[in-house]
Amino acid sequence: MVTSVLPRVESLASSGIQSIPKEYIRPQEELTSIGNVFEEEKKEEGPQVPTIDLTEIESEDKEVRERCQQELKKAAMEWGVMHLVNHGISEELMDRVRKVGQKFFELPVEEKEKYANDQSSGNVQGYGSKLANNASGQLEWEDYFFHLIFPEDKRDLSIWPKIPSEYTEVTSEYARQLRGLASKILSALSICLGLEEGRLEKEVGGVEELLLQLKINYYPKCPQPELALGVEAHTDISALTFILHNMVPGLQLFYQGKWVTAKCVPNSIIMHIGDTIEILSNGKFKSILHRGLVNKEKVRISWAVFCEPPKDKIILKPLPETVSETEPPLFPPRTFAQHIEHKLFRKTQDNLSN
Repeated sequence: MVTSVLPRVESLASSGIQSIPKEYIRPQEELTSIGNVFEEEKKEEGPQVPTIDLTEIESEDKEVRERCQQELKKAAMEWGVMHLVNHGISEELMDRVRKVGQKFFELPVEEKEKYANDQSSGNVQGYGSKLANNASGQLEWEDYFFHLIFPEDKRDLSIWPKIPSEYTEVTSEYARQLRGLASKILSALSICLGLEEGRLEKEVGGVEELLLQLKINYYPKCPQPELALGVEAHTDISALTFILHNMVPGLQLFYQGKWVTAKCVPNSIIMHIGDTIEILSNGKFKSILHRGLVNKEKVRISWAVFCEPPKDKIILKPLPETVSETEPPLFPPRTFAQHIEHKLFRKTQDNLSN
């Protein structure tokens, strides 16, 4: 079967078009909620994504440590997303991660095409753009680079960018440090649920099996940003997701029935609770619906690392300690692979009924 190859969004954006192709225009009911992201970010009134200071997350002082855990717990229960500050990853390393990713995306499109993935054959690692098989049959205003970055023995370095030359070294160091941060967060969340400290880490695959997948999202300038989305509304399937960005706003969270734009907090890492932790906690911790806006003035780039359990080795279901007579299980047992299938099926059904 020959599929028509759509141009990369970057090529479209740089071609000088004044209006975007119809495949990128969102449905009418969505358009009413898409505003100017720079104006949205300036809004001071209304709810704001919480900022959690992790300085004391492993403090020797029990009281100080517990105060930090309680703040994390509140944010995980009410929002399921937060800006982490004082997270232990240096500003210098985060800057280097941003720099090597940006340098890769500054390469000519034909150079990036050497790393193109082949989604039709199930090979999703590499350089790509969304095909029109997503929930709405529509396209999103982004190109991306996707690859597994941890554990190190599961990586396929042959598909990692060779340019810039320091890409592998910088990204590998970031992966190691982020894996340590994921353990810290999982420990604290376990304690917040009244579980043994290592419990959630074990339930999502532990040191051997928890996978870290990096997706660099590249959102070119868009001539009609009020009609498009960089990424459509979704919840993350991961256990946790950690996000860096280039300080251009775009992330929106669906909170209490309204879209809230996340501020750009310097030196922070945005963290999402994903579906996997929502299921294990029986809904106590939230996996929030979110999307990405685009704009006409600035390119936005984000670095999302999804911490995912193995596809088939673990059955995800609410942990017995989170279930009671008054709080029955909200989710049926499924493997991670089955959860992904279920979500795709549900989105397809929703789409057909619209």
